[in-house]
Amino acid sequence: MSAVLLDGKVLALQALAGLKAEVERLKGLTGVIPRFVNIVIGHDAGAASYGKSQKRAAEAIGVDYQFTFLPAQVSQEELLEQINFLNHDMAVHGVMLHKPVPAGILFDAAVNAISPDKDLEGMGVVNRGRLFMGQTKVIPCTPAAAMALLAASGVDLAGRNAVIVGRSEIVGKPMAMLLLEKNATVTVCHSGTSRAGHLEDHVRAAEILVVAMGKPGFIRGEWVREGAVVIDVGINAVDGKITGDVGFEAAVQRAAFITPVPGGVGPVTAVMLMRNGIELFKQHLGQA
Repeated sequence: MSAVLLDGKVLALQALAGLKAEVERLKGLTGVIPRFVNIVIGHDAGAASYGKSQKRAAEAIGVDYQFTFLPAQVSQEELLEQINFLNHDMAVHGVMLHKPVPAGILFDAAVNAISPDKDLEGMGVVNRGRLFMGQTKVIPCTPAAAMALLAASGVDLAGRNAVIVGRSEIVGKPMAMLLLEKNATVTVCHSGTSRAGHLEDHVRAAEILVVAMGKPGFIRGEWVREGAVVIDVGINAVDGKITGDVGFEAAVQRAAFITPVPGGVGPVTAVMLMRNGIELFKQHLGQA
């Protein structure tokens, strides 16, 4: 068999069309344009590329997306002052702090200083807690993108054996909560699983496999269960090419559905950021 590719570019375009229609509806009701601000400290090539994709998504749906650039030497206190200013700016409906941040900047403390009502990435402790309780529509963008791709597969997640490889705060942990909400049976694998020698066993048992490790080809395609749905979140540069965390050539022959890298999760991620922003805007309007 050969897997159906879950095309993130196609899904992103479809989602953008829906968001554009919703923005036009809200503008018609209120006359207000949603405005989001991305705080960028210093310069990082990867951050600049992701920022451009966010800007393109914002322009596509008709919202105002701006950057606030701070020098690499900015202090934690100065950063918090800027966040506080944006928190109190009623014309701003969403705020995020772009990674990476320079040494000396406490990322978590800064993100938690963003008002939960303007937390564009859903990364503050309040919105994480709401996610844990199943009480928020503002979801970290990468796991939200992964869930959108799973939905596009048409596979019913209820009762499925879902395995997540990677337990990061921005992907693995929120992904587990989202899959649990869909009534999947969830296993989270991590470095301890690998040391114990059980990682391959868990991967082979996975009907839904989500991999977010940042290690190119670490999950061998031969381990993928026949008929599985594979969501590869990894983005790794190898010999001038972008590759995922799963051995694609072998996995595509075994899976029922699989995300390509690039072109899978990545294109949907920036769109999910815009989706979060529209949810925050609707909450601001009292329409959520």
